Amino acid sequence: MKHIKLLFYFISAVVFTSCMDTYTENYMANVPIYLSYDNLRSAVKSSPAKELEKPGKIYYKDNYLLIVEKFEGIHIVDVSDPSKPQNKTFVEIPGCVDIAVKNNILYADSYVDLVALDVSDITKIKEVNRLKDIYPYAVPPTDNQLRIGKVEKDKGVVIAWEQKKEHNKLEEQIRYPIYYGWESYRKNSGFSMDAAVGGGGGISSASFGKGGSMARFGLYDNFLYTVDQYQLFVFNVSDASNPVKVVTQPIGWNVETMFLYDHHMFLGTTNGMIILELANPSAPKQISSLWHVTTCDPVVVQDGYAYITLRSGVTCNRNANVSLNVLDVVKLSADYKTNNLVATYDMKAPYGLGIDNNTLFLCDDGLKVFNVADKLNINKNLIAHFKDIKTFDVIPLNKFLFTIGEDGFYLYDYANLQNIKLLGSIPVKK
Repeated sequence: MKHIKLLFYFISAVVFTSCMDTYTENYMANVPIYLSYDNLRSAVKSSPAKELEKPGKIYYKDNYLLIVEKFEGIHIVDVSDPSKPQNKTFVEIPGCVDIAVKNNILYADSYVDLVALDVSDITKIKEVNRLKDIYPYAVPPTDNQLRIGKVEKDKGVVIAWEQKKEHNKLEEQIRYPIYYGWESYRKNSGFSMDAAVGGGGGISSASFGKGGSMARFGLYDNFLYTVDQYQLFVFNVSDASNPVKVVTQPIGWNVETMFLYDHHMFLGTTNGMIILELANPSAPKQISSLWHVTTCDPVVVQDGYAYITLRSGVTCNRNANVSLNVLDVVKLSADYKTNNLVATYDMKAPYGLGIDNNTLFLCDDGLKVFNVADKLNINKNLIAHFKDIKTFDVIPLNKFLFTIGEDGFYLYDYANLQNIKLLGSIPVKK
């Protein structure tokens, strides 16, 4: 009997080991590189100015243009003399993609956190508040088809991948959300400015600044709004240095951009435009939408019309057989509850855009400038086309145009639309 038991244990062990061998394997994988939470939350500091390398979102306020260096921090550029933009300082903020400024408080994302910085003195910028674990845990994309290794959230945020051999039990691949900011695209004595609304809002004596059309942060009344792919985060910033989370609410899928205008929020998604009213700013309410095929699409709004660029691309077009690169013009009703597409114009590969009265600035094959007074003939009213720059977003403001792109920052004077002048620029690092 004793021998039978021993034989049973031996057979069980062999079977168990065989099962392990069946499901355990050596394979190459993308293994996470972490930044610890302690290091993440002690990293914010001012540093000497550095060259642009991977510029992202832009934001204007008080004669300063803020340029995000994606996932690293913010360049602060003095544009009080537009002909000589000066890169003054760099603020290190790991995981930064989007920003907004109220008074002298700058809000920025930092991977899973929201941080508030005092920017009243650009030589002594400091963190004054941080809301931890506000945003969903996500990971960077990979650039290969290898499996993703085990992600251990308690080790910190994932900032990159390295390819290593793994010896693990093969399990179903976990689908981690991707950090939504990891896009695949890439003499006047000063400015005066009224309180602005629009994509993220910009450093000015006004309460808010102004962001570009690719923004995901917006300021309205005493509230800061931020979005990821499917959620809207609402913060009370009546005490600017002490943001308080109010609510997180679902808003659909594949949200990409936010534009605030006339007490409403316009969200560009890969499937269309969503409009929310801000009658109760602590609880935005969806009132209408416009749908289209899956493409990337920022939106700007002015005087009853929405201008939307649709762009087929790897990051947003899930249907490889669909190619759609256009500018859509949508007529909005007075209450924004109904909308009608009135015109569509073929483009090459449009990105961000900006509107100033009847002048539309469009990032497409460089920079295009249109007169849009006649909505049905915009394609016949091209004012200028600058093909020698690579832009993906713009901010038009008081006859000055701020542009950002793969090759750097450009500042134009468009007071005379028949003679738009380049005033200054800051190139990316070669």
